[in-house]
Amino acid sequence: MSRRIRVLHVIDSLDLGGAQSVLINLIRYADRSQFEFEVATMAGRGVYWDRVVSLGVPLRALSFARFLPLYVPAMMWLCLTRRFDIVHTHLLGANAIAKPLAALCGVKIRINHDHCNDKAADPRAWVPVADRLSNRLSTHVIAVSQSTHDYLIGHERMPPDRVTTIHNGVDLEVFRPRPEQRAAARQRLGLPADAFIVAGVGRLSYQKNFSLFLDVAAAVAAQRPSAFFVIAGTGPEEQQLRERAARLGIESRLRFLGYVGDMHDVYPAVDALLLTSRYEGLPITILEAMATETSIVSSMLDGVAEILRDGEDGALVPPSDLDGFVRRLCELIDHPEIGARRTSAAREKVRTNFSAQGVAKAVEDVYGKCLARRTELQRA
Repeated sequence: MSRRIRVLHVIDSLDLGGAQSVLINLIRYADRSQFEFEVATMAGRGVYWDRVVSLGVPLRALSFARFLPLYVPAMMWLCLTRRFDIVHTHLLGANAIAKPLAALCGVKIRINHDHCNDKAADPRAWVPVADRLSNRLSTHVIAVSQSTHDYLIGHERMPPDRVTTIHNGVDLEVFRPRPEQRAAARQRLGLPADAFIVAGVGRLSYQKNFSLFLDVAAAVAAQRPSAFFVIAGTGPEEQQLRERAARLGIESRLRFLGYVGDMHDVYPAVDALLLTSRYEGLPITILEAMATETSIVSSMLDGVAEILRDGEDGALVPPSDLDGFVRRLCELIDHPEIGARRTSAAREKVRTNFSAQGVAKAVEDVYGKCLARRTELQRA
């Protein structure tokens, strides 16, 4: 093309979440000489709104509220007036609503970024059906893990040549070990100077299973007086989690940090990341912990197990195994040399294979292949 390729990213919202972090890094490390980007949310703004604005790309909300379907005419108007070459959707609403509208408006290349094979676990029966049907309109689907790739082919019957696995990445310029900041970070966050601090990071929702995190915290705190816990994130379950912590009697050993805009300022204060999720694709928090040399104890989920090896660079526990989570955390508290060995291996792995810059390049390669295929079809 004689001009830059126009790409519209559409995401459900810019609230706290891994998909939002992926989107931000795709724009931050994009090749602006080749691509011209715009971003739209289905509804509202969210905590990452200003961060996207700072990247210097046009940004708009298609509707004021989730259940006010102004996004239908707004999406159609946007596609018809801006004439995008590519529409790249993230999360269920954008995939099921924005992408079909883009197809209706004549956008030739429609890419869905599948951040998690969570549709089968969703209690709403219509969700996997809607996702499967809307993916029929995808020119290509990017899967963030091999398990998500296999789900798309095996359960949603996507043609293998229309699915590419691109693992998530982390910004290695931002997330790196900062042991010299440990004391200052703890003081700033109001955390005990000498405790073994375990963090939970993410949206306070059913998927992340923070109720199990609290149960683990209560059991570990009863056995190891040096243990202290923090939760960084907000979400619909926040109040009930606070009430559960009070019932468990661990309020003095736990701190809710709320929304944290710069997690790289928190990791220096933390000894271990505890991820108790019920399901995931490839969590950004795992990569952040690896990059900052923070020990990891995580649910043994498909996407996580693709990049971590139990006992080598992390500790993997069957989901919902309370005793297993407690045992592996106590192991790290009692044997710091184990954590040191694993975090060093994890840092090397993420540095070599999971950079945000590499992900941006890989996604743009998918764009290029889709554009080339489209040109071939036009010539045929």
